[in-house]
Amino acid sequence: MKMLINVAETVVADALRGLAASHPELTVDVENRVIVRRDAPVPDKVALVSGGGSGHEPLHGGFVGAGMLDAACPGEVFTSPVPDQMVRAAAAVDSGKGVLFVVKNYTGDVLNFDMAAELAEDEGIQVAKVLVDDDVAVTDSTHTAGRRGTGATLFVEKIAGAAAEEGAPLERVEAIARRVNASSRSFGVALDPCTTPAKGGPTFDLPAGELELGVGIHGEPGRERRAMMTSREIADYAVDAVLDDLRPDSPVLVLVNGMGATPQLELYGFAAEVHRVLGERRVAVARTLVGNYVTSLDMAGASVTLCQVDEDLLRLWDAPVRTAGLRWGC
Repeated sequence: MKMLINVAETVVADALRGLAASHPELTVDVENRVIVRRDAPVPDKVALVSGGGSGHEPLHGGFVGAGMLDAACPGEVFTSPVPDQMVRAAAAVDSGKGVLFVVKNYTGDVLNFDMAAELAEDEGIQVAKVLVDDDVAVTDSTHTAGRRGTGATLFVEKIAGAAAEEGAPLERVEAIARRVNASSRSFGVALDPCTTPAKGGPTFDLPAGELELGVGIHGEPGRERRAMMTSREIADYAVDAVLDDLRPDSPVLVLVNGMGATPQLELYGFAAEVHRVLGERRVAVARTLVGNYVTSLDMAGASVTLCQVDEDLLRLWDAPVRTAGLRWGC
């Protein structure tokens, strides 16, 4: 496999050096693997900290900045960051108003963020946590107890981040984050597997002419494998899987998310089919975001995330955000 790297052992460090050079509004500690908005700690503001294995960019480091995260902790590829990173990040961004940890539901992330919360509280930092578990495809899959955390992480970080930027107290920011997670569901499809730098080859076997319905963002198995389907057929299956669980009675935010290797041309065509299905199911769409946001290295495929919103959540979604991976209204 051809990859634009030096050696596998320095992939994450090299990417962090590039992030630092490209975004002077961030403070990037390459050695300790912590990304912090340069103006942190922001006075009288609840801070949001998240993190996870590298390979899902722009999640999470690309979402550090005004209106979203205050800090992110990148682990090795598909590997949880360690508690020391999380404590260092919390200490760097805490203004005295508390810190919210946003944690995707993967066993390593959950255990390490739990330990980090205890260590941070020992240092006098008030910590709350929200677990993102939006994937409807399977339960108790590889790497998880319960549902996996996927595309809704973006919705949680953006909407809770906007509430924190407005000066909401920790209890309200936490409640909003939990509400967004509870109102969100996702379903992903892989057309081709991803390749990790360490392995240099596909991380799982997906025969030519087949796809994986309900794949996880690390290549975990989904519900079933089928012969290749059209964009229209995939949209029918994915959206119905989400709606069978969510059953929205108000407008939704729509994220049509690329897994890393699917071009925008295909993603927008898929978005058209997602909108078609939602229209047929009489689900109103408030906003749509299309692109590669919660990726899996070079996996080909896409996921659909829906989040049911009211006027307050929609206002927070529309609030200004300025990060490397997401920005508007600034």
